[in-house]
Amino acid sequence: MSLEQFLSMGGYGFYVWTSYGVTFCVLLANIIIPIMQRKQFFVKALKKQKHPL
Repeated sequence: MSLEQFLSMGGYGFYVWTSYGVTFCVLLANIIIPIMQRKQFFVKALKKQKHPL
């Protein structure tokens, strides 16, 4: 089996590799977005603590 045959996957390579790419992006977003939200939460909490209403 050559690399070209492996990547083409019998004509379904585009769909297979696209689904792998989308899955990877979703998993990466599931890691990055909560980290960013947590950081924003703490920044807002610190600002609120320094300047209470």
